[in-house]
Amino acid sequence: MTFLLISQHLNQVEKRLDLKEQKRTQLVLVKVLRISSITDPESGKLGKQIELVEARQRNSSSFTGASGVGGDETRLVKNILNQFKSVGVFPQVRDLTLPKLTLFLTETEYDLLGIRFEVNDVYDLIMKDGAFMLKKSTEGV
Repeated sequence: MTFLLISQHLNQVEKRLDLKEQKRTQLVLVKVLRISSITDPESGKLGKQIELVEARQRNSSSFTGASGVGGDETRLVKNILNQFKSVGVFPQVRDLTLPKLTLFLTETEYDLLGIRFEVNDVYDLIMKDGAFMLKKSTEGV
């Protein structure tokens, strides 16, 4: 009986530790927005500026009918808005992008990083224990 209680207590402690570990780790999906050539003003060395933005899928069902408005009216308004967008009255925005990280690297630092960035590549930005880690994402945006 005592062994069973100790075992259950240890399981609860392990679960709490796992939850704390998960809270200390943050994962954000980022996309390479822009890669620019730069020159270090102090040393004159060539380098790269790499801009990473958080990429979120825009919810296509963001327009919901107000109370009392039927589904037909909602569809009609959506169709009218889509026609305006196709003509160019409203810009078509598919992804919501938020600036997340900008890297300024010399060519040597870029080579040491070991990642060959291409525009529109998607990465998992993992923040854990005061460190950043980039991994090629298996998810697309």
